[in-house]
Amino acid sequence: MKKAVRKTTVRKVRKPTASLKFLEKPTCATCRKARRFLEKRGYTLNYRDITKDRLSPSELAKLIGSHDHEDFLRPRSSIFQRKKMKDNPPSRREAISLMARNPDLIRRPIVVAGGRVVIGYDENGMIRF
Repeated sequence: MKKAVRKTTVRKVRKPTASLKFLEKPTCATCRKARRFLEKRGYTLNYRDITKDRLSPSELAKLIGSHDHEDFLRPRSSIFQRKKMKDNPPSRREAISLMARNPDLIRRPIVVAGGRVVIGYDENGMIRF
């Protein structure tokens, strides 16, 4: 009588990069959700509370890089709505200045690693680090 052979499959788990910069507002539900998603996958996160340790205009300019600056604006912020930025978007320079003074205007979280930037809760973008 032949013995049944049980096959075991070995799944290769992609090893996450050493660490990711995680720019957040700790009270933000989306930030907490993204944090759990990344930590569950073994990423090491270097946190920065952008409401207490604000981003300077030069840091924002470098972070935005060649991306569209409007992607970094948070439509639910009171400033965005009060200034009617949806209908009248600010210039890149003006947006950077406003975000540096009012971190609540910045869409979050922002995850950075290896020259890549992911804005908001984007599982597909975050999983590619």
